[in-house]
Amino acid sequence: MNINWYPGHMKVAVDKLKQSLKLVDIVAEVIDARIPLSSRNPVLDDILENKARILILNKADLSDPNQNEKWKRHYEQMDMGVMIVDALNNKDLKSLRKTCEKELVEKRERDKKRNIFDDTIRMMIVGIPNVGKSTIINQIAGRSGARVGNKPGVTKANQWIKSENKIQLLDTPGVLWPKFEDPEVGLNLAFTGAITDNILDTENLALKLIGRLRYYEKNLKERYKIDYDVENTDLEIMQMIAEKRGAILKGGVIDYFKISNTILSEFRKGKIGRITLERI
Repeated sequence: MNINWYPGHMKVAVDKLKQSLKLVDIVAEVIDARIPLSSRNPVLDDILENKARILILNKADLSDPNQNEKWKRHYEQMDMGVMIVDALNNKDLKSLRKTCEKELVEKRERDKKRNIFDDTIRMMIVGIPNVGKSTIINQIAGRSGARVGNKPGVTKANQWIKSENKIQLLDTPGVLWPKFEDPEVGLNLAFTGAITDNILDTENLALKLIGRLRYYEKNLKERYKIDYDVENTDLEIMQMIAEKRGAILKGGVIDYFKISNTILSEFRKGKIGRITLERI
């Protein structure tokens, strides 16, 4: 299943990001805690270079808590400031400024030598589509100034937003990269909704997701009230779910389109449980 998606506005967004970099002190890269590798844009490493940077693992309410802590330690060992966040419920964002200051020690020292004592933090928020950048900004700013949507690409242009704790936030459009070298990356992004469903084969996608969810067998069985073993194929499991949910057409034919969308939607909303697709 090949997935490539790079609309024209993505290149424009990358160019604007490069231009805006000199305006900020630090960059916060937001990633999806369910896919901590696939939701990181490799292009950003080249663009951001030596700019101070923190990593925000968002949607922690949807991901496996044990894996959250393992990924946090993993990235901290790479000398990165890391936060695990559930932005939708405004959890764990209070320590944002403290995390940023740790990464800005060298800059503060340089400013002090130049008699600059401005303690405002100018932060750029970056990340791929649909990882919750705008939600994080709204929670930090304490208002709904940044537009938020459940479809990839809602934020189309850079916008500054002020907060009460002397953090000025620069929102940027979500940026994907031109080609997914690893097809598994494309699948992970599709599973979590970072790529619009309009270009996807949702039936095949849901089938592949069931294969990934075999590690969380208990979650699947409890959610859909089904029973299966290792000998059952992914397709057979999908058929069991369809029968339990009444996704049946006339003549007893499985409505694969309906049940596929149900499975994808419930995974994305966390109804199947707290699941991390990429594990340490």
